[in-house]
Amino acid sequence: MRFLTRLALAAAGLTLAAGAAAAQTTVRWLHIEQNPAQVKIWEDVVRRFQEKNPGVKVEMQYLENEAYKAKVPTLLQSRDRPHIMYSWAGGVLKAQVEAGALADITKGVGSFKDSLAPGAVQAFVVDGKLYGLPYNVSQVGFMYNKDLFAKAGVDGTAIKSWDDFLAAVKKIKAAGITPIAVGGQDKWPLHFYWTHLAVRLGGKPAFEAALKGQGGGFEGETFQKAGELMKQLVDIEPFQNGFLGFKNQQALGYFGDGKAAMNLAISHHSATQRALAADKKGVPEDKLGWFDFPMPAGAKGNPTDTLGGVNGWLITEGAPKEAVEFVKFFVSDEVQRELAKQNFIIPVFKGADAALSAPFMQNVAKNIAASGYHQNFYDQDLGPSVGRVVNDAAAEIAGGSMTPKQAAKAIQDAYKQGN
Repeated sequence: MRFLTRLALAAAGLTLAAGAAAAQTTVRWLHIEQNPAQVKIWEDVVRRFQEKNPGVKVEMQYLENEAYKAKVPTLLQSRDRPHIMYSWAGGVLKAQVEAGALADITKGVGSFKDSLAPGAVQAFVVDGKLYGLPYNVSQVGFMYNKDLFAKAGVDGTAIKSWDDFLAAVKKIKAAGITPIAVGGQDKWPLHFYWTHLAVRLGGKPAFEAALKGQGGGFEGETFQKAGELMKQLVDIEPFQNGFLGFKNQQALGYFGDGKAAMNLAISHHSATQRALAADKKGVPEDKLGWFDFPMPAGAKGNPTDTLGGVNGWLITEGAPKEAVEFVKFFVSDEVQRELAKQNFIIPVFKGADAALSAPFMQNVAKNIAASGYHQNFYDQDLGPSVGRVVNDAAAEIAGGSMTPKQAAKAIQDAYKQGN
C-alpha cells in the first residue's frame, strides 16, 4: 500500500512538474504600436490565445518607433531577445537573416500562408525561406482636414499634379493655415517626399536600374530631380514652425488638433492622429480626406504606383514553437476582420478587407489592389546602413544644409559601399 501511495504521489509530482514546465512557456512579443485603442484589442487577442493554449503566456513589450530601430541590433544579440518582433521587411529583414538572428518558419507555418495575400507573404521570404508573416499593408498619401481645406478654398479632390499641389499649399498658407505637419526630427517622414517623388518620376524601372548601378545609380537624374522638387516645396515653407524638432507622434497630434491642413501619412495614421490628438478624437472620419501623391510634369511612373509598407512579425532564432502559433492566430481571419472593422489596418488575410468600415481605408485598399508597383519604404528596402543615409539626406534637404545633388551623391556613395 505504501508503495502504491508513493507511486501515486510520484505520478502527481510528475503531473505538477509537467504543468509547471508548461506554465513556464513565455512568448516575448515586441511591438511599436502607440494607439491605445488598437493595443486594447491586441491585449484581448493575447487573452484569447492564452485561454486556447493553457500554460502559454504571451508577454507584450513596447518600444517607441525610433528607439526600436536603434535598439534592435543589440536586442537580437541578447539572450533575452524577443521571440516575436515587428518588421517592415525589405533590406533590414535580409540583414537580420544574414546575421543569423531569425528563425526559418517555413515548416511551422505550412499551408496557412496560402490564406494570406501572396505578395505580402513574399516580402518575408529570403532565399526561399519564410522568416515572418505579414499582418498589414499600407499606402503613403496625403490625409487632409476637409474643414481647413474649405476655409482656404481648396478642393482636395482636384489635386492631381505637382503644380496643383504647390498651388494648394500656397493658397492654404495665404489663408493663415499651416499647410503641412511633419515629424522632421524622426527624419523618415521627410524621406516620404524624396522617395515618393522618385517613384513618381522614374517608376519601378528607375529604382531597379539604380540597384544595378545603371544611369548613375541613386545619383542619377531621377533621384537628383526628386531632391530638386522636394526643395521646391521646402522653399515655400509649407511645414509647421520648428518642424525639425517634432517627432512624428507630435506631428500627428498637431494635425489631429486641427493645427495643420495636411500630413503625408501612412494610411493607418488616419486612426493614430485621433489617438494622439489632445481631445483623443482628432479629425473625425467624415472630415478626413485623402489624395494620392501628385504627379510631377514629365513623370515616367504610373499614377497607380504606390509607396507603402508591408508590415509583419518576425520570429527570432531559438523562439518556442508557440511564437509561430501566436502569430498565425494574430493574422487569422477572425482577428484581421476585427482590426479591419475598426479601420486600424488593411488586412492581408484573403477576404478580410470586406470588414473595413471607413471609406478612407476602403479607398486605400482599392489603391493597393490596383497598384502594379508597390514600393516598400526606401529606408527599409535598401537596408539599415543605406536607409539611414536616405533619411538623413532627406532631412538635410528639408533643413537646407544639403543640396539635392549632394543628397543623391551621399545616398549613392552609401549604396556603393554596402554592395
